[in-house]
Amino acid sequence: MAEIMYIVIPCYNEEEMLPITAKALNEKMDELVGAGRISPESKVMFVDDGSKDKTWELIDKLHGLSSRFTGVKLSRNKGHQNALLAGLMTAKKYADIIVSMDADLQDDVNAVDGFLDKRAEGCDIVYGVRSSRATDTAFKRSTARAYYKILEHMGVEITYDHADYRLMSRRAVEALESFPEVNLFLRGIVPMIGFKSDIVTYVRNERVAGESKYPLKKMISFAVEGITSLSVKPIRFITFLGFFIFLVSVIMLIVFLVQKAGGDTVRGWASTIVSVWAIGGLQMLAIGVIGEYIGKIYLETKSRPKFIIDIDLEEKK
Repeated sequence: MAEIMYIVIPCYNEEEMLPITAKALNEKMDELVGAGRISPESKVMFVDDGSKDKTWELIDKLHGLSSRFTGVKLSRNKGHQNALLAGLMTAKKYADIIVSMDADLQDDVNAVDGFLDKRAEGCDIVYGVRSSRATDTAFKRSTARAYYKILEHMGVEITYDHADYRLMSRRAVEALESFPEVNLFLRGIVPMIGFKSDIVTYVRNERVAGESKYPLKKMISFAVEGITSLSVKPIRFITFLGFFIFLVSVIMLIVFLVQKAGGDTVRGWASTIVSVWAIGGLQMLAIGVIGEYIGKIYLETKSRPKFIIDIDLEEKK
């Protein structure tokens, strides 16, 4: 028997893009149901992440026009990762397999065919991976690669050129639910589940309407979140750096003592000022890194809910 598949899509101010996305996904679902690859009970679930435009009104309208579409409305904006998690946790009550993707259709919907092929081979998790970054700017391409390498160096298991376009079985999502952390970076957490997985490559499209919800500032914030929520190596690096500078200072002290004994003392403020600023900068950096982790501990110990669902259209039936 074909499995019930839900496609979960976090949405924030996507009123321009939503009709286009809904049309494309409806056609794809019709194709897959017609081929017997998924159950006719399969649906598209939009998650409204506290949008300020007419996103929820459009989701509600789509639901009224077709049972193929359903939606979840969060009580307030909680961010992309929390909205995605809310959709996954809601969809697992109704679906056998769940595909997550963004609302901008940059993720090729036809890659779902490959996801289902891998699922038929017994995979619980299938990652959608970009086959090329040719459409990116040189800056974005180089920084993305550097970021993946940094994460890998810090011991984080991550799939290169994968965002949040993936298929997960119900048992994989249930396993994901056992991760209680508030600081979410799903791209790093999902590989920790450990079930059989594989990848499907696809060509990433351009956004056809609306604006990107990830400007440079948010991308940097998301990158820092990924590093600090999954690795303690930055703190260890600060410890190593402090130890290294201590050794350098001991060596310099010996050099100065030798110079003074030989009467060859160096007068001037330059070296003193440079040293003071260097050590001061290092201390501020160390305090900042440690503070980042303390802040995360603070949030984790509060155990605040990652999301609060205001409306679930599935439960209103």
